[in-house]
Amino acid sequence: MTGYDLGDKTVNSELPAIHLAGPTAVGKSAIALELAERLRGEIITVDSMQVYRGLDIGTAKPSREESARVPHHLIDVVDLSKSFDVAQFISLARCAESDVRSRGHLPIFCGGTGFYFKALFDGLSTTPPSDTALRLELESTPMPQLLEELARRDSNAYAAIDRQNPRRVIRALEVIRLTQRPYADFLPPKNTTKTRNFFVLNCPAAELNERIHRRVDGMLKLGLVEETRVLLNQGLRENKTALQALGYRQVTDYIDGKHTFLQTVDLIKSRTRQFAKRQLTFFKHQFNAHWIDHSKTNSAKTVDLLLGELDNPQS
Repeated sequence: MTGYDLGDKTVNSELPAIHLAGPTAVGKSAIALELAERLRGEIITVDSMQVYRGLDIGTAKPSREESARVPHHLIDVVDLSKSFDVAQFISLARCAESDVRSRGHLPIFCGGTGFYFKALFDGLSTTPPSDTALRLELESTPMPQLLEELARRDSNAYAAIDRQNPRRVIRALEVIRLTQRPYADFLPPKNTTKTRNFFVLNCPAAELNERIHRRVDGMLKLGLVEETRVLLNQGLRENKTALQALGYRQVTDYIDGKHTFLQTVDLIKSRTRQFAKRQLTFFKHQFNAHWIDHSKTNSAKTVDLLLGELDNPQS
């Protein structure tokens, strides 16, 4: 055994934390809960949207029952009126990890924000700090114009970046303009060394799409539209980062009369499918992880597979 003792649910406090990633709706949360209960662990959430208070239904935050089963960290840490970035995440994540270990428990990092995992493993990038005036100029520029400039000035960044994410495009151009250097010069290199305790859950595309559609339908039934109305009154529209959260942007457009309800449902589902594809591409290209097939199986069986990988470090 590796030291993860399943018999009495104790773990060696010196063992490395477990990192569990994967595309949205693949079932990460259920696996993390099962794993935490077996290994006396606590979950540190790696999600750039669950940090915001109020973004509950659309970000699939753990229920009260799930939070009672296993402690969760880095959820509801900032108000909608505040900004949040990867540097803040790293600081809070390290504090949470120390806190978990102080109780003799195992930290289990779980989420789908690949950029945050990248920073956890490789450290923060060396990009210059944001320039307020330049940022405002870029934010007021139409996205097609920004993409044209990015393609012209840094074709590699254009090919690699999530071009549907305005924050990523604006930040890349901000760095390029400030430094007159390619954006890639400031990013950590690809992690080519297999990380024994980093796992990516996946399943066939058709099954993942099915899960995405069920999740979106479930969120709407739970009251995503009503939640969005409340959040708009609390400043969601002014928080450009939080407004990018899947579902909230599309429901906001529905509330503004830009789409019908059925069009909104289709848009949320299609945007979520596209996002899941981008997540998988990022995990494949940026990490040398252990991939776990979570197709048509229950959480207990998948956890068994994952624990088998932990017990075979050369695999």
